Amino acid sequence: KNSVDIFNWNGKKIEKEIHIVDWNVEAAEKGGFPHFMLKEIYEQPHSLHQTLRGRISEIERSISFEDKVESLLDSYPKVVSIVACGTSFYAGMIGKYMIERLSGIPTFLELASEYRYFGVRDKTPLVVAITQSGETADTLGALREAKNSGCNTMVITNVIGSTATRIADAFILTRSGPEIGVAATKTFTSQIVVLFLLALKLSRKTINPDELSRYLSHLRELPRNVRMVLERSEEILKVAEKIKDSKSVFFIGRGVNYPLSLEGALKLKEISYIHAEGFPAGELKHGPFALLTEKTPVIAIVTMDKTYDKMIANIGEVKARHSPVIAIADEKDSEIEKYADYVIRFPSDSNILSCIPIAVILQLLAYHTANLRGCEIDKPRNLAKSVTVE
Repeated sequence: KNSVDIFNWNGKKIEKEIHIVDWNVEAAEKGGFPHFMLKEIYEQPHSLHQTLRGRISEIERSISFEDKVESLLDSYPKVVSIVACGTSFYAGMIGKYMIERLSGIPTFLELASEYRYFGVRDKTPLVVAITQSGETADTLGALREAKNSGCNTMVITNVIGSTATRIADAFILTRSGPEIGVAATKTFTSQIVVLFLLALKLSRKTINPDELSRYLSHLRELPRNVRMVLERSEEILKVAEKIKDSKSVFFIGRGVNYPLSLEGALKLKEISYIHAEGFPAGELKHGPFALLTEKTPVIAIVTMDKTYDKMIANIGEVKARHSPVIAIADEKDSEIEKYADYVIRFPSDSNILSCIPIAVILQLLAYHTANLRGCEIDKPRNLAKSVTVE
């Protein structure tokens, strides 16, 4: 009584490590929101705080993970491979950008469904798998393949005790709390934060201490910046009204904003059933221009960095094809309204972490569009929260 015994297939009693799950009943309820997805979007200031909790110290200028993760990273891997599917893959694209930019370590990115058949390179890489549920079949297959090939393996997941955490040599929990809506929201932004922490950790031998301090300060500001975006939900609703009847919507960006464009398009198509595609802005002239019409909105992610002038030029090219342009832009950008038909602002934060508030804007835009269309937001047709089949 009041105990559990666990046996293997041969009937032998075995001991299992006990993990405490700190989720509560309220976390799995809507809490007054019309949909789980909207609730989970609004939970992001808290979920980001939880992701960071105990992992950064501005005083010591340090980042710390669980012991098994620290042990893997102590070897200073010369190569990193990231494997994932869906939204987690787009987080991985951003992670690749962060790791290579901050640490200089070559980072390969593979779709898990491809990696398991064609992607294992040798025994040297650290293979990082990303899976919200820890049960994604293709990601588990890739993880097993990497481990069988002698690679060190790590998983970023939201579910303690999941299959992925049992396969991998080490795991990092995103601590996002339960995510009920099929379309990933808070787990996506938490995955990006974990990958950024990983990038900083891998760069600890080369990064300037003052630069590290700035990044740690920016991390502390993330929950506040996301709250500022959430306060602009009504503005985003007005833009959603402009695109809700569109047959196609395109998203464009450069650098880290390209994977955000892919994720924005995925969110929109998942829950509103509007055809949506994300493109690198520089690739429009290599085919996508043929699809532009005056009824094809183009959502351009514009940040005030070295890509700015090129993005403005791309917007001009789109406008020349008579397509309406919606710009997601820095609140300090005083020029953008000259070029775009509509502008959604994100808090001024000219660094790599602006991708987090931008992601929240894209989530709200998809949500409001789907809601205006009367779609089943939490359970979109033909989709499942955890893809456990190949």
